[in-house]
Amino acid sequence: MERTLILAKPDAVQRGLIGEIIARVERRGLKIVGLKLVNVSKELAEAHYEEHRDKQFFQSLIDYITWCPIAAMVVEGPQAIEIVRSTIGSTNPVVAAPGSIRGDLGVAVSRNLVHGSDGPASAEREIKLFFKPDELFQYKRVADLWMLGT
Repeated sequence: MERTLILAKPDAVQRGLIGEIIARVERRGLKIVGLKLVNVSKELAEAHYEEHRDKQFFQSLIDYITWCPIAAMVVEGPQAIEIVRSTIGSTNPVVAAPGSIRGDLGVAVSRNLVHGSDGPASAEREIKLFFKPDELFQYKRVADLWMLGT
């Protein structure tokens, strides 16, 4: 099973869309194994966006993600990263596919509602940034029998 990180960013929190994001992810068959509200510190924000440190928009990313609480979650399932990426849609909501979170609800690249890890290495790194091991759970769901045959 693959795990990945999803962040409902400040604009999603302010617009009351946390539940919508969770519902869409669960409807795709992914299992939530960690979920919490987080006030992102400047240090955590800088670690999360480390790859953008030398870019012009780095400080605006830090200001944005630290503005108000976010909802952080870890989800699990076969091909979880790919499923989440297609569910959230393109970074630019203007070109994101209809039916995706960003395509249906997003407004601008700078306010695109949600983050999803872009690959296995980043998922592992990002999960460790936002969750302690004892904040992640393993459990069986009856629905997994129907969806996954397990």
